[in-house]
Amino acid sequence: MTERTPGFATLAIHAGAQPDPTTGARATPIYQTTSFVFDDVDHAASLFSLQAFGNIYTRIGNPTNAVLEERVAALEGGTAGLAVASGHAAQVLTMHCLLAPGDEFVASRKLYGGSINQFNHAYKNFGWNVVWADPDDISSFERAVSPKTKAIFVESIANPGGVITDLEAVANIARQAGVPLIVDNTLATPYLCKPIDYGADIVVHALTKFLGGHGNSIGGMIVDAGTFNWSRENRYPMLSEPRPEYNGIVLHETFGNFAFAIACRVLSLRDIGAALSPFNAFLILTGIETLPLRMQKHCDNTLAVAEWLSRHDKVAWVSYPGLPGDRYHNLAKKYAPKGAGAVFTFGLKGGYDAGVKLVSNVNLFSHLANIGDTRSLIIHPASTTHRQLSDAQRVQAGAGPDVVRLSIGLEDKDDIIADLEQALATA
Repeated sequence: MTERTPGFATLAIHAGAQPDPTTGARATPIYQTTSFVFDDVDHAASLFSLQAFGNIYTRIGNPTNAVLEERVAALEGGTAGLAVASGHAAQVLTMHCLLAPGDEFVASRKLYGGSINQFNHAYKNFGWNVVWADPDDISSFERAVSPKTKAIFVESIANPGGVITDLEAVANIARQAGVPLIVDNTLATPYLCKPIDYGADIVVHALTKFLGGHGNSIGGMIVDAGTFNWSRENRYPMLSEPRPEYNGIVLHETFGNFAFAIACRVLSLRDIGAALSPFNAFLILTGIETLPLRMQKHCDNTLAVAEWLSRHDKVAWVSYPGLPGDRYHNLAKKYAPKGAGAVFTFGLKGGYDAGVKLVSNVNLFSHLANIGDTRSLIIHPASTTHRQLSDAQRVQAGAGPDVVRLSIGLEDKDDIIADLEQALATA
């Protein structure tokens, strides 16, 4: 008799969790503590030397966070996860384990504006250099690779433009270059797309968005696919060379297919300190329990709204891969067959001024800089999230002056459409 593999909804509720052994509590408790008592001196020594797993200090690990890490890793099909303070923190810690000063990574031009800013500016302080590629021209990734390249970074569904990345094609380029493919899967979540199935070696998330799903907690996640050979050509010394702070342990040799997650924890999180609060982990865990129900409702509502907008006389265009005429529709059918997500953009014929008026006149929608909430959200990226970019960069990122971004919530779709209708009448 073969062991049954649990379905997605079952994993979303149960993965990583057991009743609390002390109290019998069914929900995962919030272990709101800074540190943990050792059994004895030998126990402490084994924990600090990575000879045993256990809890030392919440900056490095916490039992509430551990359930969240195991659950997201299970949903993504990875070997291990690391929960951190934000999606941006997940990206920094990932790159910290991969890049040394002077190294490069290739990134898709179609990314969240905050990531473009982080890559272009903040990373320069570490000596890490980004080389941009165009997801609409896959060969541009190959041309961007150099001997200094240590990783390739893309989003499965790009924010805000709804670009679907051809993950398999980019994964093949990463494999030929001998570098890991990092995929930000925030907008899709593993309910819609599992990048590891298409060749991703590392998956990162802003847990703040759809995984948490209720707009109440900030968090990030790194998932190790367990697929990359970190000892190849000794290009990743943090994993392939002896670590002096841990008595000469070679992390890849010792921890095998979850060595990257360990490295991010005991080398990067330990010293950079971007720890996730156990309370936030608890709230995000609660959100994940309803992930499949929420994501399907998000997608159903979004398709209805996108179809309605595509027929509106004040709308110049709609970019949503769920629409049959969209340029990314075929990729969406391959990578996200259950739905193309809940975030998309459209252009107003009235341009910048019309976008500002629209976001100023909605009632049901909330005008704010977030996505992935139960509530419907709206923003005009050119005047807000992408304001720090140049005009050319905004256009490249799908955030031109006429662009409005929607994150469609779980309200009744007729109410969502009615609010847009009355606001468009004023724009």
